[in-house]
Amino acid sequence: MRVIPVLDIKNGVVVRGIGGRREEYRPIVSKLTASCQPVDVARAFRDRLGLAEIYLADLDAITGAPPSWRIYGEIQSLGCRLWVDAGVRHVVDALALDRHGIQDVVIGLETIVGPDVLKSTCRELGKDRIIFSLDLKDGRPLGQLTSWKQPDIYAIAAQAIESGIRRLLILDLMRVGMGQGPGTETICRKLTDDYPDVEITVGGGIRDAADLRRLADCGVTSVLVASALHDGQLRPEHWQE
Repeated sequence: MRVIPVLDIKNGVVVRGIGGRREEYRPIVSKLTASCQPVDVARAFRDRLGLAEIYLADLDAITGAPPSWRIYGEIQSLGCRLWVDAGVRHVVDALALDRHGIQDVVIGLETIVGPDVLKSTCRELGKDRIIFSLDLKDGRPLGQLTSWKQPDIYAIAAQAIESGIRRLLILDLMRVGMGQGPGTETICRKLTDDYPDVEITVGGGIRDAADLRRLADCGVTSVLVASALHDGQLRPEHWQE
């Protein structure tokens, strides 16, 4: 199991996600570092946990602000590889991330204007560079759903895969930071059974080694984790078993 630590960035600092209620997000308190500056937290992930592949959610860009290019560059200068969700709406947004050296571009259901953007971006950047985030709120798809064939989880995932997606993130925002487990195991098992060539990542609510084992049994290849790392509930020995 690959563990991908998460940086949720808001107003220039790393914040702790709580159930997708972004107005309640506050700067992190972490056992890994006394700092909430993105570059310091990224360095702690790298040096203390051996994790240099990092998922960065630019919460300001997701809500319409310009991307935090300076912060991305500072973290990349540490030798870290970034998955960045900066609120891609159109192909041009994904291409801007590419120009700034982002290797793994996250396109979220929450912000994308429709499935045609996925198809065009896969063609422009290559399907292995794109991660489609199937954003959920308490198990229901989140975002502009009118341009999708059907507004349900499995149909959206199938249409994304038909568009060229080979890396799929299942992310339930209601589970983020709540310590209740991911709750998406059934979805993951069906998708890995139906699409064995698609890489499935899960985010939201992951607590401990038992969650990692259960998701691995569902065919999940990687997980996004934040709170459990900062609180010390997940440690390297848990994912290196």
